[in-house]
Amino acid sequence: MNFRIKKLDIFIARQFGLLFAGTFFICQFVLMMQFLWRYIDDLIGKGISLDIMAQFFWYMALMMVPQALPLAILLSSLITFGNLGESSELTAIKAAGISLMQSFRSLIVITSLICVTSFVFQNNIGPTANMKLAQLFLSMKQKSPELEIPEGVFYDGIPNCNIYVQKKNLKTGRLYGIMVYRMTASYEDAAIILADSGMIQSTAEKKHLLLSLWSGEWFENMQSQELAGSASVPYRRESFISKRIYLDFDADFSLTDASSLSGNARGKSLKEIVNSIDSLNESYDSIGRVSYNQARTFYFANVRLSKKDSLMAVKRGMSKSFDIDKVFEKSPAEQKRMAVSAALSKAQTAVNDLDFRSMMTKDNERMVREHQIEAQNKFMLALQCLLFFFIGAPLGAIIRKGGLGVPVIVSVLVFIVFYIIDNSSYQMARKGMWAVWMGRTLAPVVMTPLAVFITYKACNDSMVFNADAWRDMFRRLLGLRTKRSIQGKEVIINEPNYAEDHDKLLIINKDVVAYSKAHKLVAPPNVIKVFFKYHPDHEIERVNDELEAVIKDLANTRDPYVLQQINQYPILTLKAHTRPFERKWLNILSALIVPLGMFFYFRMWRFRLRLLRDLKQIRFTDTNIINHIERKQRLAAELAHRSEAEPQVSVDE
Repeated sequence: MNFRIKKLDIFIARQFGLLFAGTFFICQFVLMMQFLWRYIDDLIGKGISLDIMAQFFWYMALMMVPQALPLAILLSSLITFGNLGESSELTAIKAAGISLMQSFRSLIVITSLICVTSFVFQNNIGPTANMKLAQLFLSMKQKSPELEIPEGVFYDGIPNCNIYVQKKNLKTGRLYGIMVYRMTASYEDAAIILADSGMIQSTAEKKHLLLSLWSGEWFENMQSQELAGSASVPYRRESFISKRIYLDFDADFSLTDASSLSGNARGKSLKEIVNSIDSLNESYDSIGRVSYNQARTFYFANVRLSKKDSLMAVKRGMSKSFDIDKVFEKSPAEQKRMAVSAALSKAQTAVNDLDFRSMMTKDNERMVREHQIEAQNKFMLALQCLLFFFIGAPLGAIIRKGGLGVPVIVSVLVFIVFYIIDNSSYQMARKGMWAVWMGRTLAPVVMTPLAVFITYKACNDSMVFNADAWRDMFRRLLGLRTKRSIQGKEVIINEPNYAEDHDKLLIINKDVVAYSKAHKLVAPPNVIKVFFKYHPDHEIERVNDELEAVIKDLANTRDPYVLQQINQYPILTLKAHTRPFERKWLNILSALIVPLGMFFYFRMWRFRLRLLRDLKQIRFTDTNIINHIERKQRLAAELAHRSEAEPQVSVDE
């Protein structure tokens, strides 16, 4: 037995391994294309060589590995057990006495190893790949700044020059509403250039930028060393129709200094992140202590007074007759103005200082949060592999569909739901609205019960995806009724007993009238009896059983009218008008949860009114069938009477 299970483990592991290798490269390719499509505008038209692009794609592929692993496990495990179920191999495995969890055993070990590998990869290779990719990406953006000039803000990517563009045409490369500040040794020597339109292009040797301007003006101070002490400074103003300006800029590709990316949390291992968080907290604590000391010195000035003056000031301040408002009113106008001006100035200075410090504090908190998020990401991405396995493998065993059809659709739906929850919680944690641990664990916490539920259902062979079962459940929940559909039988063994059915229908009519009067179905249900003191309604169950027995007997008729009438009988809902649930504690709980209790209360009232309409329909149909049977009985009696009244003719005559 153990040898057979071992062979089975090897068989399932081989099936999973082949599919995992293929789905991993598919997921890796999809994620890389999604990332590339996001930044395609920053890469096209830069004149970057093939070796640099090869490095970019290599580091991008390495960065996407931890994200591709969970999705590949989800898809490959779903296809693996979907194939086993579709080919009835899973049924044979269960028939041999091997449970579903035993068949999962080898893949659980493999998935656990992948989890560990994912964590090690993120902690050692991932940070280096992320840092290299960020360095390459920043260098690419700086290679051709003419494509990076934004609209509506000053761009300082060109040395000794700030450029403002009001609008730009991406198709033609034309810039409109241009303002250029050319810096020299000092701000006093700056030249200001205004132009209606223009273009920026790199020269052939990639050492300069050619700035072509049309319809503008040039303002420049003629400040010089000899005129440094002069009060009058000459300047030059020039109006031009077109002008060409060469700007120094080395557009050859060179890697940006990685020191500028030292604050990138994704480019650090777990140990480096912990050290960085400690360093950041220590640095920010020292800044906080300095800010506290400065605020204490500024707001609570330590004025040195003699002991006599201090006692006099305390005594005067505690005196009931002392009123600061009256002292202010008695002061001279000039002194009042100076006091108010000083107070306003001090308040404005305090507000500006607090705004500046709050800006620094927010930036510091953002840096710490990014490092904490990245530290938890290394664990969460690794645990996603195990979580997605316990979603994909049981789903495959339940769906029993292999290939790339249904499994791909289901995998994409599961991943989209997970991604929406994870990305939303990540943004909340990144902005400081939620705690970091809550933002990074929300998606796994939400999906873990789903994984447990699906695994439980798969192990117990529950028909989770049975369309008929779900349809019946929603029909019962929404109160949708089904119609009778009784067809005429070609072969009838026992004819209906019309006389007995006639008498039973008369009794049912009397019972229906009595039930309607006794229960007053039009009135709203009693809250106490419904939710807290429920009594079962056996009377309507008895009436329904008798009616169904009559319908079953009349279904053997050859009379099309009777067949048409019995299809008019409604299918009664016997319990929905009495209480929400079978169990008493669920009824009490639904009553305590007010919105839920109101929903069930009005739902029961609706079913009471529907039952009243059904009883009226039963009486109407009963009357039609009773009258029809009586007519048939009278007609049969008349025919019998006629046959007896006719004279008998002998054969001899």
